[in-house]
Amino acid sequence: MSTQILLPRWLIQIETHEVLTGHALVIKQDRIAAILPAADAFARYPDAERVDLPEHALLPGLVNLHTHSAMTLLRGYADDLALMDWLNDHIWPAEGAHVSDEFVFDGTQLAIAEMIRGGTTCANDGYFHHGAVARAALASGFRMMVGCSILEFPTPYAADADQYIRRALDCIDEFTGESLVGFTLAPHAPYSVSDATFGRIITLADELGLGIHCHIHETQDEIDDSLRQHGVRPLERLARLGLLDSPLIAAHMVHTTDAEIALLAQRGVHVAHNPASNLKLASGFARITDQLAAGINVGIGTDGAASNNKLDLFAELRLSALLAKGQSGNPTALPAWQALEMATINGAKALGWDDRIGSLEVGKQADVIAVDLSALGTQPAYDPVSHLVYAVDRNQVSHVWIAGVPQLVAGELTRFKQAQLVANARRWQARIAPR
Repeated sequence: MSTQILLPRWLIQIETHEVLTGHALVIKQDRIAAILPAADAFARYPDAERVDLPEHALLPGLVNLHTHSAMTLLRGYADDLALMDWLNDHIWPAEGAHVSDEFVFDGTQLAIAEMIRGGTTCANDGYFHHGAVARAALASGFRMMVGCSILEFPTPYAADADQYIRRALDCIDEFTGESLVGFTLAPHAPYSVSDATFGRIITLADELGLGIHCHIHETQDEIDDSLRQHGVRPLERLARLGLLDSPLIAAHMVHTTDAEIALLAQRGVHVAHNPASNLKLASGFARITDQLAAGINVGIGTDGAASNNKLDLFAELRLSALLAKGQSGNPTALPAWQALEMATINGAKALGWDDRIGSLEVGKQADVIAVDLSALGTQPAYDPVSHLVYAVDRNQVSHVWIAGVPQLVAGELTRFKQAQLVANARRWQARIAPR
């Protein structure tokens, strides 16, 4: 792999809130080798390939902190429904009939191509057929945290919680040592996992050094049902079980009291905020401003394409910032820099990968994206960071590198044949909903 000198108009330094001009970023092998004035880069690396980005902002790749990649193949299948109706009457029956290794591989590759095209270089997934998710990521050169879903009830993938856990452990063993792929244990939700199973998951996560990824407090119905069944809200139940003492990514956390926000902060729980999915399923408005103010590490996710319809982190960035302002009544809430942190370094911290991704720093993995700000909709460019949060369309992402490998060049995917992805998706559509 040749050394590359990237020459953007603006270089976005997340960790210091600086915008550098006249600087170059040097990629050598899979890492960021240097960030320095362009003239110095030319002198130090005279034989390097130069990538001119004259109207572009260069920034770390975005981290999708909560998604179900394979569900791209159920995009638009069941819209405008409440969460439990959507799950019980539509999504779970369709999954039961069609989900397989082939389904998950094809759906995950479709999701990865869409995410790369929109500037996402890493995703925190949760689904069945974990090996197919990992193989799709590795075949695509994409960075993926594979969440091994665990439930009590049977699916074609596993008969019970014991079998889900066995399959998860087998998959983790199979892919040990792969640099682009990691694993979490992903109990689906408090309403679909028993106390005994949570106990086993906590023990295994501690023994194996794994994180845990779980839907928590997504809807008010979830909380009401927990109060009837357990006498406490879900978070209190999980705290008593010890789940909050493990490295935990809590997806959604829409309905939180002041005491729960304080507890999340105290225990170091990471929150994956999914604004579009929360709105589409009418789950509610997460108290993100209060969570951030309490010191909680909050990242941004898209959720799956079946409940969001697109995997577009730039759209989620804008929505997160606007909702925070509207909900709080404070126009200074969640400013652009902080929103950008949520989609980059905060997501990396939640995954335990902030030592390798999430910011443009020498020695880190070269997960880098370039966004072309020359479009009409981003003129004039007083502040590139403002544009990245409030004005950019994902189609303005022009270049993407993951571990130093060009994945998108001048808007064209390098590792995928788009016609094949489309054909695969339509083949699954014909199986799932023949017309």
